[in-house]
Amino acid sequence: MKHDSLRTGLLWIGPWLLGFGIFTVLPVSLAIYYGFTDYTLLESPIPVGTQNYERMLHDEILGTVLWNTAIFGVLSIFFGSILSIALAALLSKPARFQSFWRAAVFAPSVLPLVAIAVIFKLGYDPDPEVGLANQMIDWFTFGAFQGPNWFGSGFWAMTALLLMSLWSVGPAVVIYLAGLRDVPKQLHEAASIDGVGPVGRFFHVVLPMISPVILFNVIIGVINAAQVFAVPLIMTGGGPERSTYFHSMYVYDQAFKFGDMGYASALGVLQFAIILTLTGLILLAGRKLVYYRGA
Repeated sequence: MKHDSLRTGLLWIGPWLLGFGIFTVLPVSLAIYYGFTDYTLLESPIPVGTQNYERMLHDEILGTVLWNTAIFGVLSIFFGSILSIALAALLSKPARFQSFWRAAVFAPSVLPLVAIAVIFKLGYDPDPEVGLANQMIDWFTFGAFQGPNWFGSGFWAMTALLLMSLWSVGPAVVIYLAGLRDVPKQLHEAASIDGVGPVGRFFHVVLPMISPVILFNVIIGVINAAQVFAVPLIMTGGGPERSTYFHSMYVYDQAFKFGDMGYASALGVLQFAIILTLTGLILLAGRKLVYYRGA
């Protein structure tokens, strides 16, 4: 009977195991192997030991892309978390057309990322006749302020990417909504009896209760931010002066522009190690910062 159950279980999870092996285990294993080789895709890989990893220590561009990726990740997760929690709190309140507003917040996340990047690139156009962003600045300030050249400096280019990243907070909002529904009403009532106002209840009751959800969304945010690629590639191309040049773009250029697949694989392994390390550190911090009911 046990053998039948095992055979049945393996049969059900077989497609997933096959996909996991082909699309995850195999690519990661090959990346680790190629990271120790000189491989140009046109010739057989030549073992070079740790040469690719030693090269990283003297790669100034690598330092730039890691810094840009870190800045984008920290700011996008910070502002994205604030916005998504605020939207979830608003959408959790009874209101007219509540289902419509929830769908409206989630809808942008299902649109093709490339199409959204192209639309935002047009929206940031410095020409006031084309760029909607500068038109809105002009409207709201009654012409007192002129919109910036969004892609003319590193600061504004990074700002443009950060604002664009807020467009896709829909999935996080949905998860926060589910977390807010799970907050016991008894805690709200007890806090109200003790004289705690709405703001106090939010910070001292709601946030601790949804802290596991916050932890989950932060980890997902770290993974997504560390792999950001398509949007900056389309909107800025990494410029100006590499101010929006991110790690995934550098890996892509090394592999397919310069044909240095060995170094690109080593960079990919580094990216994987960074994501894994950050995830582990966040989980360790979560043991002290996250409240689990019944724990």
